[in-house]
Amino acid sequence: MKRVTRWTALVLAAGLAAAPAQSETLTDALVSAYNNSDLLEQSRAILRAADENVAQAVATLRPTLDYSIARDYGFRNEDSPLVDNDSVSNTLALTARLSIYEFGRNRLAIEAAKEAVLAAREALKSQEQSILFSAIEAYMEVRRAQDFVDLRRNNVRVLSEELRAANDRFEVGEVTRTDVAQAEARLAAAEANFVVAVGDLEIAREQYNLAVGRYPADLAPPPPLPTTAPSEEQARQIAQREHPQIQQAQRLVAVSELNVAQAEREVLPTVSGSASAAYQDGQQGNELGEFSESATLRLELTGPIYRGGRINSLYREAVAQRDENRAQLLRTASEISELVGRAWAIQQVDEARLVSTERQIEAARVAFEGTREEATLGARTTLDVLNAEQELLDAEGERIEALARVQVAAYGVLSAMGRLTTDYLGLPVTAYDPSVYYNAVRGAPAVVGSEQGIKLDRVLRSLGKY
Repeated sequence: MKRVTRWTALVLAAGLAAAPAQSETLTDALVSAYNNSDLLEQSRAILRAADENVAQAVATLRPTLDYSIARDYGFRNEDSPLVDNDSVSNTLALTARLSIYEFGRNRLAIEAAKEAVLAAREALKSQEQSILFSAIEAYMEVRRAQDFVDLRRNNVRVLSEELRAANDRFEVGEVTRTDVAQAEARLAAAEANFVVAVGDLEIAREQYNLAVGRYPADLAPPPPLPTTAPSEEQARQIAQREHPQIQQAQRLVAVSELNVAQAEREVLPTVSGSASAAYQDGQQGNELGEFSESATLRLELTGPIYRGGRINSLYREAVAQRDENRAQLLRTASEISELVGRAWAIQQVDEARLVSTERQIEAARVAFEGTREEATLGARTTLDVLNAEQELLDAEGERIEALARVQVAAYGVLSAMGRLTTDYLGLPVTAYDPSVYYNAVRGAPAVVGSEQGIKLDRVLRSLGKY
């Protein structure tokens, strides 16, 4: 069974070593994650839908033109079978309507829609930060898993040498059969841990594929840690000014305040005008009727008197929504401040942990080499050597963990500050420009026929939507 386990591990390791060795940097991974993310595409589509809300609000200020076509049939029951009194009439009408004055309700709706667009843009920034941070975590996890595979492979090699040495010493009577059995047990455990490490690497590769959009090649060492802030307090201040979640919450408060102002004006009247032109012809029995044409102009003042309490309820709902968004803004600001403090503390701890593991490795290596030398002189047992080797292995594993955690922690601080962006990181990508689609649709163009509509078609094609 041991032989099967050993050969399984060796086959898996050989398969990984045969993979194409093309050095891939963290920047490469971040660029791929940004370009391949389905979640970003989803958020961009949500933003484009918000852009269309502006167009729809703008359309309320414009006249509308409707047509209607009708054909009426009339039947009359007469006593005389010789008289046909059935009738048919056809009507074609065009009607234009325009809201002339509604005390600013439509204007407020437009401003609210614009603020909602800005809020959606901040949500997109948050999603971008999340995508980039997930890619960083996946990159460092693959690096960590690969380092553990190398460490476990080397441990198998060292313990194999220890077992060979124990067998040699047993042959000449320097150690007992117990020493050999202890070495065999440690080697079997090392082989099992090697297989686990290989499996962890395969899992990390799958997570990388999900986060980045492809499987990793040979990953290069991570770059120097990114610049964050000189102090924790300055990091908190930057986050309060720049974090997209806070910016989004502020925009939502602005939207709700505009909605309250709009709800207040629902009790006010509306002045509107309309114009219509109609053509009608008909037939009475077997006789053709007269053709008629008509046109009307209408100026109308309408306003609510009683709506069953609905208007007041809508106003109270708008006020409650405003209060909710204000409370959410305060809560978001507090959560971001806590997030910065936690990320900052994690980074400090991980950096200190890395320094400690370096000293631990140095001391464990000296202890291991000394114990092994003493064992050759008969002053130490095989178990002492195995324990010293295990302590060195554990220390090296701690350093692998610490190296990965320090990198993730630094970018975690950057994310908590709201600066984990393509611009701040200097990524060589074509950043998504949300203003392109907004500028194409904010004037509520007709897609067919207008100059704006033609431009909109070009934008959609450039986004791959046609």
